[in-house]
Amino acid sequence: MGVGVTNTPRILTIAGSDSSGGAGIQADIKTITMLGGHAMSAITAITAQNSRGVDAVQVLGADMVLAQIDAVVRDIGVDAIKIGMLGSADIAERLADWLAAREPVPLVFDPVMIASSGAVLADAATIAAFRRLMTHAVVVTPNLPELDALGGQDAVLALAPALLVKGGHSGEDTVTDRLVTRDGEVAVWSDPRIDTPHSHGTGCTLSSAITTLLGQGMALEAAVDQARSFVRLALRDAPRLVPSNGPMGNGAVRNDALAPGLHLNQITLPARNYAASVTFYRALGLTQIVDSPGNGYARFEAGNGVTLSIHTGDDAGGAVVYLECIDLDARVTQLTSEGFAFDQLPQDKNWGWREARLCDPAGNTLCLYHAGENRRYPPWRIATE
Repeated sequence: MGVGVTNTPRILTIAGSDSSGGAGIQADIKTITMLGGHAMSAITAITAQNSRGVDAVQVLGADMVLAQIDAVVRDIGVDAIKIGMLGSADIAERLADWLAAREPVPLVFDPVMIASSGAVLADAATIAAFRRLMTHAVVVTPNLPELDALGGQDAVLALAPALLVKGGHSGEDTVTDRLVTRDGEVAVWSDPRIDTPHSHGTGCTLSSAITTLLGQGMALEAAVDQARSFVRLALRDAPRLVPSNGPMGNGAVRNDALAPGLHLNQITLPARNYAASVTFYRALGLTQIVDSPGNGYARFEAGNGVTLSIHTGDDAGGAVVYLECIDLDARVTQLTSEGFAFDQLPQDKNWGWREARLCDPAGNTLCLYHAGENRRYPPWRIATE
């Protein structure tokens, strides 16, 4: 089940279907696709649901679930697996048998038990069967109520090597997630809660994003970090289709340094007249997202998420081309060892970017940077509500 003939990671999601498109298999497929993976699925249950609740659930037989898995794995192969809603203890036990008999690949287990609407999606027997699945997981990603149902942190780590304790259900203004292993706490992320009523599918999206990034060969801590950025951008990009509990904007998340390599995402141009330049670029059809006349700085966004800035004043300098990369420090170290001379080594900036600068042979300034959600959503972004 190793890597195939292309560099596209083959990601299998084993989960329930959400007819509203916000969570489950549908959220997983969107997330895997946007992160550059090939999404494959084994549906465990069909749900009739919308933003208001779950009307009906029909669990598939374990034979059909395993048949879906066998069909794709023996033909296409698989590089990483995400397990979400299972629907029955029989499916959980049969899936554990299947995993035990095969060469392991990175597996993320999101122990779905209760829908965001409150509907129960796993009975006591199914939750008990989760124990076997946790022994095959690289990481388990429960929310706080699910973690309690599994017996707490120590109980999970007795079975799985790593646990992501998600703080979304805490109700606090700051959301804190903790990556914990048997050796202790590995990493902690704390970010302001994004004020939106449209958070249906956050857990599914996070776990499938982690799975895809692991399937690309990324280390667990880095995969969690980038997956969290994907979720936060999807929350910000929610399409607002219903008053509340609506789907996130998984399909609207563009490449915000969530994929390997260098990405041309930003250019800053010098300007002479701030007002005239702002008028010009807005008339051109770009969306203004930063307006700072006191600093002589404005930023505009194109439809694909790429941004262009203008800067006036004596300190504006010339044009600067920005290349975004997730592995900024490692890349700068590599380039330095190859003889590239940097005018500025990586530095954290107060606008949330980390930047390094060098010049090309013609003297043009290049900025290598890492920004995550701060590229499209800096603290001073103009409200679009």
